[in-house]
Amino acid sequence: MAETTIITGHVLSFVAQPFDVNIADAAKFHEAVAITGGHVAALGTVADLTRRFPHAACVDHPGKLVMAGFVDAHAHYPQTAIIASWGKRLIDWLNSYTFPEEMRFGDPAYAAEIAARHLDLTARNGTTTICSFCTTHPASVDAYFTEAQARGQRIIAGKTCMDRNAPDGLRDTAQSAYDDSKALLDRWHGVDRLTYAITPRFSPTSTPDQLDALGSLWAQHPDCPMQTHLSEQTDEIEWVMGMFPEARDYLDTYERHGLLRPGGLYGHAIHLEPRERDRLREVGAAVVHCPTSNTFIGSGLFDMGRRKAEGQIVGLATDTGGGSSFSMLRTMAAAYEIGQLTGTPLHAAQLLWLATQGSAEALRMGGVIGNLAPGADADVVVLDLASTPAIAQRTARADDLWEAVFPTIMMGDDRAVSEVWIGGVRQFFDA
Repeated sequence: MAETTIITGHVLSFVAQPFDVNIADAAKFHEAVAITGGHVAALGTVADLTRRFPHAACVDHPGKLVMAGFVDAHAHYPQTAIIASWGKRLIDWLNSYTFPEEMRFGDPAYAAEIAARHLDLTARNGTTTICSFCTTHPASVDAYFTEAQARGQRIIAGKTCMDRNAPDGLRDTAQSAYDDSKALLDRWHGVDRLTYAITPRFSPTSTPDQLDALGSLWAQHPDCPMQTHLSEQTDEIEWVMGMFPEARDYLDTYERHGLLRPGGLYGHAIHLEPRERDRLREVGAAVVHCPTSNTFIGSGLFDMGRRKAEGQIVGLATDTGGGSSFSMLRTMAAAYEIGQLTGTPLHAAQLLWLATQGSAEALRMGGVIGNLAPGADADVVVLDLASTPAIAQRTARADDLWEAVFPTIMMGDDRAVSEVWIGGVRQFFDA
């Protein structure tokens, strides 16, 4: 019989979406959560769970927030080493930093080194699930999945496909993109906690033939997600429309090639036309908000209030290395600040939901990850709500638990992460 561990503290579980109902009706706090065999077994009072699981080990975190591990719905693990590179717009940033760095991932040893570093950095920040682009090199996918598999971690990733507007060492072809992606999908998809994502970088770096090939592959494997970029910057949109003069809008460059359906993940999606918003909602595709990236690269302000009000599925993500932090706490803080600028002050519960269950639902993994509920994966983060003197002095004046949590969202970093569990296995903890 699998061993059970009981973790105590302020245990957060969502029962509804805090954008749809009152905060009090969306979230519940429990005294403890029991995990068994890599899954959440039960939530409740300490007395109840110790009675139900009399031989369980107990890990106590008085005063700390215990919740589902963070879910980063859009990242670029190959950009780990170039995070916080100075001052470029999107296209210049790709040419100056991203493409030269991604050229190095033809070396399997280098890919393995950065894969391990990325998963170390993200875990230390409380992130337990990541959806990441790799490079055009199949070895970059193998390295990332191999490292994640060794850690028992849930990862969604895929070979980035580009057959134009990229350096010689990074371009593939329509046929090789299909063949490599299919071989990697057959090798990794559904193995342990790994999911393959079909991954055209974005329309400007794929010919119509390549987009057709990847649309065909997705039609053959509709249970896979498909990840790409959409309407990140206004000059990017102009570039796209010049390359696809027959398209109704940017989204149509994917739609006409079979790359719009449920399971689609469209990073950024800041500058959307009404038709694009309607179609994304109609098909049940997801957009992914990347706030630190949007401000760092000067892309624009994602309107969370309007997107949620119109019924869009929205995930939250770091977009490292275009994003400037591996921390989902910093990402939530940036989302709050952008919300203020667009007229929607986000509540702490809404921010935590976006960083966990919201992203899980965008990935079509709601009920599996992103929430502490019976049967869900036991991916857990424990947050110290007084991790620095500045946070502690503000938390001490809080009138309720949500007010106590908010300073950690706004000012917290990896020092706030006391403990992380991945698949029910304790990864690290503060002494």
